[in-house]
Amino acid sequence: MTAEFFDEGDLVAVLTAQPIDRFLDYKAPEGGCHLGAFVEVPLGPRKVLGVVWGKGAGDFDYAKVRSVLRVLDVAPMRDEMREFLTRAADYTLTPMSAMLRLATRAPGLGDAPSMRKVYRLGSADPTRVTEARTKVLEVLRDYGGLSFTLGELAEMAGVGSSVIKGLVKQGSVSEEDAPRDVPYPQLDPDYGGKELSADQAEGAEVLRAALRTDAYGTTLLKGVTGSGKTEVYLEAVAECLRMGRQALVLLPEIALSGEFINRVEARFGFKPAEWHSGVTMTERRRCWKMVGQGAAQLIVGARSALFLPFQNLGLIVVDEEHDTSYKQEDGVLYNARDMAVLRAAINGAQVVLASATPSLESWANVEAGKYTRLTLNSRFGPAVMPTMTAIDMRAEDLPGGKWVSPTLRNAITDRLEKGEQSLIFLNRRGYAPITLCRACGHQIGCDQCDARMVEHRFLKRLMCHQCGETKPMPTVCPHCEAEDKLAPVGPGVERMAEEVTALFPDARVVVLSSDLYGSARAMKAHIEEIARGGADIIIGTQLVAKGHNFPNLTLVGVIDADLGLQGSDLRAAERTFQLMRQVAGRAGRAEVPGAAMLQTFQPEHAVIRAILAGDEEKFWAAEAGERKAAGVPPYGRMAGIILSSPNAEDVFNLGAEMARRDGPLRQIGAQVYGPAPAPIARVRGRHRVRLLVKADKAAPLQKALAAWAAQFRLPTNTRLSIDIDPQSFY
Repeated sequence: MTAEFFDEGDLVAVLTAQPIDRFLDYKAPEGGCHLGAFVEVPLGPRKVLGVVWGKGAGDFDYAKVRSVLRVLDVAPMRDEMREFLTRAADYTLTPMSAMLRLATRAPGLGDAPSMRKVYRLGSADPTRVTEARTKVLEVLRDYGGLSFTLGELAEMAGVGSSVIKGLVKQGSVSEEDAPRDVPYPQLDPDYGGKELSADQAEGAEVLRAALRTDAYGTTLLKGVTGSGKTEVYLEAVAECLRMGRQALVLLPEIALSGEFINRVEARFGFKPAEWHSGVTMTERRRCWKMVGQGAAQLIVGARSALFLPFQNLGLIVVDEEHDTSYKQEDGVLYNARDMAVLRAAINGAQVVLASATPSLESWANVEAGKYTRLTLNSRFGPAVMPTMTAIDMRAEDLPGGKWVSPTLRNAITDRLEKGEQSLIFLNRRGYAPITLCRACGHQIGCDQCDARMVEHRFLKRLMCHQCGETKPMPTVCPHCEAEDKLAPVGPGVERMAEEVTALFPDARVVVLSSDLYGSARAMKAHIEEIARGGADIIIGTQLVAKGHNFPNLTLVGVIDADLGLQGSDLRAAERTFQLMRQVAGRAGRAEVPGAAMLQTFQPEHAVIRAILAGDEEKFWAAEAGERKAAGVPPYGRMAGIILSSPNAEDVFNLGAEMARRDGPLRQIGAQVYGPAPAPIARVRGRHRVRLLVKADKAAPLQKALAAWAAQFRLPTNTRLSIDIDPQSFY
């Protein structure tokens, strides 16, 4: 179908990515332009990027209307992409300008095709090693052979361009001319297919058949950890490629992409396109442009890859679909899992939601008949599911300030003697969650937030996990000025490493925590080294629960299985269940059977019992029953309203006024709770107040929320944010 064309001088409505929530009229440029064209337009004294969204409104003096400056040399935005952005904006109550920013997050889209100098690792060692030169070479090694522009490499290494030029002269860095944006190599769907087990082959055929319908559908691919879900959905990717359509695989963590990219290369002969914060801006622009031209067949990316300009999208895989990192918690508040389903429905594409522990939302959609379900019941090859036991900490003889029970210590000793790996899991980063003064009881908090600062002993600093603020570890109490009275309270992974090293002085102990790495590539390289046997005992946060495969790992010990059960989050039981099952699933993924041991003070708790029994269906049914009775998601609707301001009085007054004037919400039967201080009531110097809106499943919530919010004029510096389907309540 040919896109609508506007002749020179015709009025066109242009949507820009600037914070102006309306379309602007411009005259079509010399030569005209198509609907969906990416254009450069004047806005005040600036030139900004925009998209031709339709016919101009014509409600402004034509003689004063300015002209489009030029049409960019990129594929126009397709009808289905404009529909996706519009419907996503309506659902999330987000301004269209912010949606367009999500869809244009690549630099230099208006640059003409040209050659450029790129820099990659050379073959010669430098004649003289300096700190600056070492930084450059480390960046190039971390990024596994990727090329950089001079500016990118200098910025990432923190050096001047002359350092790089000096390394070029010595052959340590190679300088090459390369086209700015080139197509990705053609993937071969028949290149490296593996022999599948019977239930894998059956599942793969179901997904292939669904793709051949050329229609929308969503399948929940549920399989125990280690069952080979990835191989099954890669067969669906292969079928999608055979049909000449594009496929997108979303991963919850950049750290997962290294191993996954290698699997894709082994399966299809070449690496796919990548879209996440770990790729260079140069590669980001190339990916964006090639996706729009259909010259990238398979894209592996983070949640924002959903907003790439696909030419012919046929399949979206959301791996570890239950993972909370698919929810964007700042800026545009959206859930990538739900937006993947929306995008596929508009494009006539298939969605595969893969998980060993699905979200209750996906489970409920299967029960309601909206999604198809595929289940892989056994681990691939000789691997079997680990045995799971609870360690009742009430019966353990453990001195104060120590956290590894004698029972767990004996189990680790046994694994060390056999040459096998153990994983100790604790979902707390840093050394200790609280630093307390033993003289006055003061807990060191962030200056910008109402949050306690976490000691990071490896970095020799205190860090706020809300805003990222850091400061040196003090030697005196900032409250009473007592010296040598500051003490860490509670364990983080760094403190756990200290204890474990003391218990097992001959073992190779490593910590896996996202904040200990300078780059995504460095983290991926370390994980690959561990998988090859480069550690005896791994101490990790929830990063280790996300799809990593450590073949020699046979024991998982969970230090505090009760941690996630605290608090009032309606998803606390679900998340604890998922996390414990996922962590336990890291054990015994090869020939040697694995074991998972959960340290708990509540072994009789319903969630702990469900984890140990492994009766997932019984757990989901019970959890669903409780949520249904309470009328909360997925059997009811919720929206969070977050008000923030440097002035506490302003946000409390506005919150109280909003609660009083709730007419539009009462009309649809919705209830308003609050206002109340957010659990973390101050972040980055801004005071935060929350309201919660609860409504029936079928209620037209967005329309009512928009009418409700429109009644209020915000005080200066006050922000109002609406979070549809909130996942967290901090």
